Amino acid sequence: MLLAVKAVIAKSFERIHRSNLVDMGIISLCFKPGEDAHTKINRYTIHLPSKIHKIRPCQYVTITIDTGKSFTGTARFNTKVELAYFNHGGILPFVIRNLNKKKTI
Repeated sequence: MLLAVKAVIAKSFERIHRSNLVDMGIISLCFKPGEDAHTKINRYTIHLPSKIHKIRPCQYVTITIDTGKSFTGTARFNTKVELAYFNHGGILPFVIRNLNKKKTI
């Protein structure tokens, strides 16, 4: 169970694993080529735009380590549909909200 996990950062993702994270409402981030976690770091601050509509597929984001050092990563939302899933907290809440909209119309 990924309770309370908001983001995962890695060198790369298999397509299906990245997609599954997005479907669960979790941000998947990639290090820039040639970069990785050189030390065991427990806390990151991810600087995303405050409004979901300002996030773009494969957008660069600043990530700050608890030591104060910052680096740039890539937010691995590959499509606008994935951004919609994330905005709703995952694919299941997205589908349920859309079903509820159709019932009230």
